[in-house]
Amino acid sequence: MEETPKESKVRLTDARALRAYAHPTRMALVGLLRREGPFTATRAAELTGESVASCSYHLRMLAKYGLVEEAPTGGGRQKPWRATADFTNWPGYAEDPEVASAAQALTVAVVEHFFHRMTRAVEDRGTLPREWQEAERFTDTSLYVTPDELTALGEEIDALMACYADRVGDPARRPAGARRVPYLQIGYVAPEGT
Repeated sequence: MEETPKESKVRLTDARALRAYAHPTRMALVGLLRREGPFTATRAAELTGESVASCSYHLRMLAKYGLVEEAPTGGGRQKPWRATADFTNWPGYAEDPEVASAAQALTVAVVEHFFHRMTRAVEDRGTLPREWQEAERFTDTSLYVTPDELTALGEEIDALMACYADRVGDPARRPAGARRVPYLQIGYVAPEGT
């Protein structure tokens, strides 16, 4: 199989694809493939605690919607998978009510996923060395901005974080002592009266 270059982003705009990706196991598999891949369904089962059959099914579903693909192999019976892109995005707004509903459901699933992961990390943070505990960020602020300003702010933050992006797929680029740090960006319009 000829290797195709990995894209930076895959954009989901089909309601079925959005719903398919909203499954917690599928989100986990895509994330693991981005960080640890390529790997087989057997390795996916080891990493997720799911059965090999379940992982195989979910990987095929992800492939159906272009989120993963078979990785080039040197032959043999092993069938490794890889992520097709480093990031997934979807519409924040859609005219089609079915797409809008599926996009909202995916956004809620992602927020819940990150909330659970962050909660586990906070519960375990006492085991981290002092320098990591002091470096972690738990802060918020309120801004009064226009939609254009919020978009520009997000683009500026993306540009700052791009300086570290090459370390995700290439362990040789990580400095000594570097650890994986999920860095969430969340900017939402506060409901009126809160």
